[in-house]
Amino acid sequence: MALTVLDPNSALIVVDLQKGIVERSLVHPVGGVVERARALADAFRARGLPVVLVNVTGGAPGRTEQPRPALPGGAGWADLVAELGRRDSDILVTKRSWGAFATTDLDARLKALGVTQVVIAGIATATGVEATARQAYELGFNVTLAIDAMTDMRAGAHDYSIANVFPRLGETGVTRDVIALLDAREGGS
Repeated sequence: MALTVLDPNSALIVVDLQKGIVERSLVHPVGGVVERARALADAFRARGLPVVLVNVTGGAPGRTEQPRPALPGGAGWADLVAELGRRDSDILVTKRSWGAFATTDLDARLKALGVTQVVIAGIATATGVEATARQAYELGFNVTLAIDAMTDMRAGAHDYSIANVFPRLGETGVTRDVIALLDAREGGS
């Protein structure tokens, strides 16, 4: 479905574009994903809209059938990539689970700013991005997913989320369409 509208109080959430994750083997070239996430961040910043930069430093403690690899950690592993152009005005969130809302105060922070819609980008499509989108939807935010500003380690998981999960949580589109909606909003005010 094409993008239809962005609420006046929208925020951008960029998930896990951090050094230790962008260095992994990914389905799409990470440079393009980071470049499009940066374009979104710059567009939101230019309009005074919140930009949330999320990193991960741990995992949820529960037991699973499939062993989870430990996060490697180490110096700089969780540092956001410099190409995002982090600003003092950006909201920084460190999570310890897949989604950016479950183990953080992000919901309260966004609602205190009057945010009603979130645009989500980042890595990995089927885990961090999808979990954040599900949580945002469940918390009552309108959700938009910038599908060309995300990637995953597994092609099948990436494609499944985009085709089957995201349309049930919100609208999907590409970076240029999100920016065009921001531009149209400005022209209409």
